Amino acid sequence: MTRILNRAAVLAWVLMGASMAHAALKEGDQAPDFTAQASLAGQSFNYSLKEALARGPVVVYFYPSAYTAGCNIQAHTFAVNHEKFAAAGASVIGVSLDSIQRLNQFSADPEYCAGKVAVASDADGHIARAFDLSVREASSGRKDTRGADIDHGFAERTTFVLTADGHVAATVGGLAPVANVEQALAVVQRLASVGRGPRQ
Repeated sequence: MTRILNRAAVLAWVLMGASMAHAALKEGDQAPDFTAQASLAGQSFNYSLKEALARGPVVVYFYPSAYTAGCNIQAHTFAVNHEKFAAAGASVIGVSLDSIQRLNQFSADPEYCAGKVAVASDADGHIARAFDLSVREASSGRKDTRGADIDHGFAERTTFVLTADGHVAATVGGLAPVANVEQALAVVQRLASVGRGPRQ
């Protein structure tokens, strides 16, 4: 009986996530180009998707907010798997509606991005909307895991694996943070195995 209930709970989770991400770009779609202020290891820089794609596949992962429970886990999981993504020829960029000041802290935090994962600021949500993701407006009184106010909106947690020519190889939504990263890594490794990895 417990096993049946657990399966039902998992199915409900998957269906809920699928319904949230139903409008996201699909496999085969051309991803929109974007530039953004980003941070790596606490240092701000100008990120260009076009420049990243010139080096190979890119994992663009949208997440609700730095310093929140699920997003902390997801960033940490990307960081500990950084070398596996790089070995498959792929780079990773996280995107949220956080300010660049918050992301400078998050990108350097040894518990989360650990100086290995770049994160970009989409303060007005236009990048998330370009990827056909829903964006919720900020609500008052929300705190992050440090107790600081969260004063920005939220994009839904969805990860896009892009081939080097900028097409969507996979859209990963509706999964728990660790499973989200694991599925993205599996897609990147499959691309590398069929010769759609880094540009020669």
